Amino acid sequence: MNKQRRNVLKTGTGAAVLGALAAAGLIAPGIALADWNKAAFEAKSMADTLKALGATQPADSKDVQLTGPDIAENGAVVPVGVTSAIAGTTMIAILIDKNPNALAGSFKLPEGTEANVQTRVKMGQTSNVYALVKAGDKFYMATKEIKVTLGGCGG
Repeated sequence: MNKQRRNVLKTGTGAAVLGALAAAGLIAPGIALADWNKAAFEAKSMADTLKALGATQPADSKDVQLTGPDIAENGAVVPVGVTSAIAGTTMIAILIDKNPNALAGSFKLPEGTEANVQTRVKMGQTSNVYALVKAGDKFYMATKEIKVTLGGCGG
């Protein structure tokens, strides 16, 4: 079965099948954007971003771990990870204080999902990076400074 699937994907037939399913209305390509928080992604300051996410006063937590390099040689691709040991984590967001838009990414986690996100972000300059975690009705935060030697946001 796996060999068959792999061969279908290698030949490009897989893309044609997915396209046909989307054209038939059986799968919806834009469905993941339904909960997109436009106000949070367009906010220019940390305070406005936190307000748009509903996190007025997040508490610092040792149960939220933010990983990333101490020094990023290329701000265009900075690897960042967030792990939460807080039970019931439903959302993880990554915010970068000195970027033109503070919110770099927001991830909604279905119930029972391991609260662990790894991604790459763009940073224009050295800045504090924040991991914001929502569990229940409360927000928690962790911070790490990442130094950027070559900017990725037009710098």
